Amino acid sequence: MKLKHLLYVLMLGVVCLPILAQTPTPPPAEPNTVTGSALIVAARPFEETRLADLQLPPGFTIAVFAQDLGNIRMIAVREDGTIYLTRREQRDVIALFDRDGDGINDQKDPLIVASDLSFIHGITIHQDQLYLATDTHVYVADMLENGELSALAPIITDLPDGGQHPNRTLAFDADGFLYITVGSECNACMPTPETAVILRTNADGSEQVVFASGLRNTIGFGWHPMSGEMWGMDHGTDWRGDNTPPEELNRLAQGVHYGWPYCYGGQQVDVFVPADPSAMSKAEFCQTTIAPALEYQAHSAPIGMIFYTGSQFPAEYQDDALIAMRGSWNRREAVGYKIVRLRFDERGQPTAFEDFITGWLIEEGRAHFGRVAGLALLPDGSLLISEDTNGILYRVSYNG
Repeated sequence: MKLKHLLYVLMLGVVCLPILAQTPTPPPAEPNTVTGSALIVAARPFEETRLADLQLPPGFTIAVFAQDLGNIRMIAVREDGTIYLTRREQRDVIALFDRDGDGINDQKDPLIVASDLSFIHGITIHQDQLYLATDTHVYVADMLENGELSALAPIITDLPDGGQHPNRTLAFDADGFLYITVGSECNACMPTPETAVILRTNADGSEQVVFASGLRNTIGFGWHPMSGEMWGMDHGTDWRGDNTPPEELNRLAQGVHYGWPYCYGGQQVDVFVPADPSAMSKAEFCQTTIAPALEYQAHSAPIGMIFYTGSQFPAEYQDDALIAMRGSWNRREAVGYKIVRLRFDERGQPTAFEDFITGWLIEEGRAHFGRVAGLALLPDGSLLISEDTNGILYRVSYNG
């Protein structure tokens, strides 16, 4: 380099140094800030060889009961073994059969028993009638021979449309009351009446009341067979970080508020919700709510939930719950995409979660070949699992 050029560079550096020194450093992180992530987990097609990727406890096997079923979600099984499934994208309900008892669907094409049902999701059976729920309606039909249904009769026509959470779940308690889940309209906002709740009605849809509130999106719920207590898994709010807030297992009781949107987990205040409840602060309000009995990994997205009451699985599974974790998107690393077991003690109280079936998440968490949804028991005590990405209905049996 020529001398005059070198002197020019040195002079430039001297001039620039004070300017660089004056550049402000980034401010320290503000309290109550959070970093959120959105992860696209690629969907892979199902192949029979994928069954080897699924890990189950010793003595259990998993097989394909039926495939190419479309967007199958929730499941109900009649006493005679007829299987009914809701298909949200196809806007219908289908019936499947295994009359020869070989653990495989009998017919090539499913029988469509109801159609033109926008956002069809919830399904349950009560006194040999089939109940169905869309985002705004609840219908009932008589179950006829060969899986057919009578004409659908609407018994509720004014459920809130749900906005962000249109999926309704239905179930009857031992006293014949019908319970309907209605999720929140948004991720984190002030709920409108009869959203972020569980509703209860008579079997004919009359005398509708809010049973429990402050539940962002409790899709899976049920009653413990021994204690009779009602339990449900609630979804935590998105965009609060990879591990916050947790998914919640709640003991559901009439008239109780479970905190959403103001608080989560162990009555923790959600500082990102700008408004306060009426007449008190968020911190004061959260102390009046009920904390979850157990917490689970954030963003796992619990959906289907049943209690095992069959006779095929080992005795230690009796009265435990099985839960479908649909899988995350709002997280740096994927979680969920599996079935978990929720253990209960001899008093009917929950003690711990543990993996039951894993393996749908593949390629080091970058892809999956199934997002599990609904759960149901067949008359022989085997377990059905619906998977709505590839349209696979799995059957899990115990042969130990």
